[in-house]
Amino acid sequence: DPNEDTEWNDILRHSGILPPKEKTKMKLRKWFYTCRKKQKAMKPYERMNREELKEAEDDFDEADRKAIEMYRQQRLQEWKSLQRMQKYGELREICGEQYVKEVTNAPEDVWVIIHLYQPSTPMCLLVNEHLNLLARKFPEVKFLKAILNSCIQNYHDRCLSTILVYKTGEIKHRFIGVAECGGMYLKVEELEWKLAEVGAIQTNLEENPKKDIINMMTLSVQNISAHEDTNTKSSNVMKPHIT
Repeated sequence: DPNEDTEWNDILRHSGILPPKEKTKMKLRKWFYTCRKKQKAMKPYERMNREELKEAEDDFDEADRKAIEMYRQQRLQEWKSLQRMQKYGELREICGEQYVKEVTNAPEDVWVIIHLYQPSTPMCLLVNEHLNLLARKFPEVKFLKAILNSCIQNYHDRCLSTILVYKTGEIKHRFIGVAECGGMYLKVEELEWKLAEVGAIQTNLEENPKKDIINMMTLSVQNISAHEDTNTKSSNVMKPHIT
């Protein structure tokens, strides 16, 4: 029976030997008519590119011209938004004189991440390498770096690396020193997670990449504590009782 719901009939339908069931036909027919209806409902200019619009401009009435202008403005705003989202995409070097313009006076809807560094410090070079990768991954965020002495005088080297996170001209978070930045063995995913935690970027990482290491360290500390506790109890047992 070709109309029977069996696995074999499903295989035959999939192979095109049997025709689709009536229900499937109805769904396809309904989808087809819906698409045609939507296409007919579209204004002619919504299906035209820029050159076609220019050629057909004289054929439209006043209402259409107003609608076309609104449509153009909408597309222009979408294009500007896309351009703004893609305008950065690299870790740029600035000097102290550019700090106010590039950081403090950045657009209010843009996150700014600036790394104050020294070229001779290995940790700084590692952070710069990671930030360069993150700048490509998150082109809507402004990533900057500046040699420390050009921005802040008498800043102690033990505070390197320093990562400052800005939004609307204000510092939203600071990562100061090797430990806060993630340590000498920092991985790019770990730095991505840190920046996502303070809201500067929208990461697709599902959990802290350093979670397993933290758990292992916690477990190790617990094991050491338990071992020391056991040794203490054993020592107490071994002590002679003086009466």
